[in-house]
Amino acid sequence: MRRKPAGIPVYTADIYSVDAIIDPYPHYQRMRDLGPVVWLAKQKVYALPRYTECKTVLRDDKTFLSGSGVGLNPVTNRLARGTTLNSDGTEHEQRRKRLAHRMLPRALRAISDSVDATAAAVVDAALNKSEIDGVNDLAAALPLAIVPDLIGWPRDQRDHLIEWGGATFDVLGPLNWQAIKAMPGALRMLSFARRVVRERNVIAGSMADELLIAADEGKLTHRECSPLMVDYLAPSIDTTMSAISNALYLFARHPEQWQLLKDEPELMPNAINEVVRYEPPLRAFARCVAQQTEIGGVTIPPGARVLVMYASANRDEREWDEPDVFDIRRDAGRQIGFGQGAHACAGQGLARLETTAVLRALIDRVDRIEVSGTPTWAINNIIHRHEHLPLKLIAA
Repeated sequence: MRRKPAGIPVYTADIYSVDAIIDPYPHYQRMRDLGPVVWLAKQKVYALPRYTECKTVLRDDKTFLSGSGVGLNPVTNRLARGTTLNSDGTEHEQRRKRLAHRMLPRALRAISDSVDATAAAVVDAALNKSEIDGVNDLAAALPLAIVPDLIGWPRDQRDHLIEWGGATFDVLGPLNWQAIKAMPGALRMLSFARRVVRERNVIAGSMADELLIAADEGKLTHRECSPLMVDYLAPSIDTTMSAISNALYLFARHPEQWQLLKDEPELMPNAINEVVRYEPPLRAFARCVAQQTEIGGVTIPPGARVLVMYASANRDEREWDEPDVFDIRRDAGRQIGFGQGAHACAGQGLARLETTAVLRALIDRVDRIEVSGTPTWAINNIIHRHEHLPLKLIAA
């Protein structure tokens, strides 16, 4: 479906322009005001800017398919076929089950003490500096110390993980200049993962080691191992970086909320939900419609693509009271910043664990967080996080 459908409001601005990536919320507001389904003239897809329609689509993975690709360009969708993200039904379940048990609460509890200790060390190192970059010194430092070991990525080959991981998301946007620039990085990550599998250069006892053993036993092919590694590595790093850096920024901008969290640390789980609601890690992913269906009173033909706009849904005034207010007392558990349903972010449990560990370490050591310079946002079609976040940590 590439032609403008009749009777549907049209949004002509490019929500994937650099300016819109940096400040997307005015665009989201205008789109929500237009209606539950909006035609994006630039991308030629049906966009869902409101909460109810997004949640409906995410919970119906039989009508709204991922197997034809969740990106907005055919090149990436073709290359990504057969990955966990781009699969449906039994195939998706089987791929996800290969490693999902490693991300279940029981498994994460087993590593929580190690994560807490690493977070404390990361925060202590940051406190020794007069000023820090909240991204490099905190938001990236912890997941880079935790995630690659869990996955089994070689310890001497981690210099490009943030760049490559970001690229694997960037290419899932429309085929704009941003996606084109990211393509080599995404391909390099997959190529290196194939080399790791071929050389069996993985950490013993890790996810990758488990995959190779399963492949040796004929439970999957060796060719499937490298995409599965990337499926878990990139999201587990990028979503955590986003959650931590956005939390730091929001608590610096809202010192009364930081004090509230210090006074009532039992609010931590909801505080993280509110961070993810207010500044979600993911902007949007697409789905392909399996058969004619209706969303928000609009008939969508088979084969059409719909864009599930997580970040817009989380600010929908039809769902949230005062959605542009950051309030950690808000009941934010129904936010969809990590997705929902069968394709909910596999790394979200780890992201929550690591974000909690960092914030707990900060609560014990830091009286307040201050923005000490001009933050910059990463330019990425999918991931929403800071590139640099200059901060001062005022010790308690």
